[in-house]
Amino acid sequence: MPENIAVRIQKLREEINEHNYRYYVLDDPIISDAEYDRLMRELEELEKQYPELITPDSPTQRVGAEPSSAFPEVVHEVPMLSLANAFSDEEVIDFDRRVRERLKVDMVEYVAEPKLDGLAISLMYENGKLVTGATRGDGSRGEEVTANVKTIRAIPLQLRKKDYPPLIEIRGEVYMDKKGFEELNRRQLEKGEKTFANPRNAAAGSLRQLDPKITATRPLSFYCYGIGKVEGSELPGKHYDILMKIKSWGVPVSREIKVIQGIDACLEYYRKMAGKRPQLPYDIDGVVYKVNSIEQQERLGYVSRAPRWAIAHKFPAEEATTVIKDIDVQVGRTGALTPVARLEPVFVGGVTITNATLHNQDEIERKDIRIGDTVIVRRAGDVIPEIVRVIPEKRPRNARKFVMPKKCPVCGSDVLRAEGEAIARCTGGLYCQAQLIGTILHFASRRAMDIEGLGEKLVEQLVDRRMVKNVADLYYLSKHQLMSLERMGAKSADNLLQALEKSKSTTLGRFIYALGIREVGEATARSLAYHFGTLEKLENASKEALEEVEDVGPIVAAHIYTFFRQPQNKDIIEKLVKAGIHWPAIEVTEDKQPLKGKTFVLTGALESMTRDEAKEKLLALGAKVSGSVSKKTDYVIVGADPGSKAEKAKKLGVSMLNEKSFLRMLKELQG
Repeated sequence: MPENIAVRIQKLREEINEHNYRYYVLDDPIISDAEYDRLMRELEELEKQYPELITPDSPTQRVGAEPSSAFPEVVHEVPMLSLANAFSDEEVIDFDRRVRERLKVDMVEYVAEPKLDGLAISLMYENGKLVTGATRGDGSRGEEVTANVKTIRAIPLQLRKKDYPPLIEIRGEVYMDKKGFEELNRRQLEKGEKTFANPRNAAAGSLRQLDPKITATRPLSFYCYGIGKVEGSELPGKHYDILMKIKSWGVPVSREIKVIQGIDACLEYYRKMAGKRPQLPYDIDGVVYKVNSIEQQERLGYVSRAPRWAIAHKFPAEEATTVIKDIDVQVGRTGALTPVARLEPVFVGGVTITNATLHNQDEIERKDIRIGDTVIVRRAGDVIPEIVRVIPEKRPRNARKFVMPKKCPVCGSDVLRAEGEAIARCTGGLYCQAQLIGTILHFASRRAMDIEGLGEKLVEQLVDRRMVKNVADLYYLSKHQLMSLERMGAKSADNLLQALEKSKSTTLGRFIYALGIREVGEATARSLAYHFGTLEKLENASKEALEEVEDVGPIVAAHIYTFFRQPQNKDIIEKLVKAGIHWPAIEVTEDKQPLKGKTFVLTGALESMTRDEAKEKLLALGAKVSGSVSKKTDYVIVGADPGSKAEKAKKLGVSMLNEKSFLRMLKELQG
């Protein structure tokens, strides 16, 4: 093994850890997500080639553990106590009075911080390395979730610097931010799985997965709020200074934390955080005040299961009771139909609520929600309000059940709910105005029609001004129309018109992919093209004929079949063809597919054609083109400056072809 490989691996680890620190602790990233992913992929590839160099604290090891059958018990040597709660200013003032009387002082210095609505966790570090992660449990005993904790990028596997104690237990909150929570629930709905009620439940459920690989897919983060057991070193004498020291070791600490003097400053902090709450990227349910001096904390001690030197000042509940007047259906940019409850206006969490999402038909049936019901509505921060539960005792006799419409309320196309899915979708993808912006952006994307210069802001203008009512209208735009748009001069208009003209020459596979048929990706679109040969045969294919295509099962076949049965979709396809979109003819005969059953991988740059063009030629001959090398790969085509795929092929003994050999093969097979 070359010595420089070990050096490169170590350098990559240090670089990735530094970027994690800048992102999660300093909130000051200096590289893009794509660049970060590139560094991580390089490290993963090198560690695959040289597994003897993998170390437990490598960033790649965050997702490597096997599923557990149960969580072992962990005893907290220093108990993880809960906090007493205050629900009014008077209770907080009374807390401060008791603290001052016990300490015999006129004013106390506090540390104030947001109270995250997450899951308390203990992280044990030995010589700077994370060795154990455990839940709070009952405060005395928790569950060991080390493998799951290691998947959370915000938690360092190795502390920075070298001035940490030989053993330190760092405590904090694992949470899920609002954006991550909404995205997770969207994915759950798409898979037909149960959604989470709130970010706290999502965080707790994610951390207690028996399979750490599932936890690794969940958008969890972490903030430190204190310490437990410490051995072998003295820490600063103030709580705030301890947190700043922990932050210097690479552990995230809330940016909202403040040192404040006296009770009036505490109440002012509470009011500021209450006002700031909707804008925070994560949920909080109050603020916490802690006596800053560790010596004073020790003098104050504990009562029952809570410290005397800290209190949680909770925000008012964000739930209220109202009545469902009606249920409407909204159509999203991907065609998903979402039922929305229209409510009697009710004041919740500082705003008046008139609507609440109901997610899907299954969710409505699970909660037994009916039009006319009295319900409890919840709002947390700026998250869309939702109905928590029905109050059945108040149900009127004329309460009506909701039924999902069979036709799209926007365009009238059929609504399809695939077997095993929770989401019902409009099938008028090319025609439905609710989906238009998303449809155009997909249609114009590089792997589809590749219309350079047609970005989101320009598409929004075209749709808002009703210049484009479907994708076919793009090809009938004039220079005069384009120049009337913002930031669109003569040259920009000419460039876009040229890009549109260029895109007319495509392949059948690309065109099928551009149509945006549900679950029809690039590979499936190519398979359909080479199986049927013409668009007309595909349009008229039965479900049974569609299922004969490789990788097309009953669900995808149903999506394709339904799409081509919508008259509006067919009208737009006809308009696109009339606009001049064309592709080379495909001959579908068995003797023209001599590479059927063979798998190829492309690596490096080719001189005579692009990799996409090479891929098309191979697919036309019946081959399967994969993005990764495995034992099942038949040939790897190697161009200039190949990547790690060539090395892997050599290691696995896979046949490799240079460009000259590849061209010779094509010539022989194409006759």
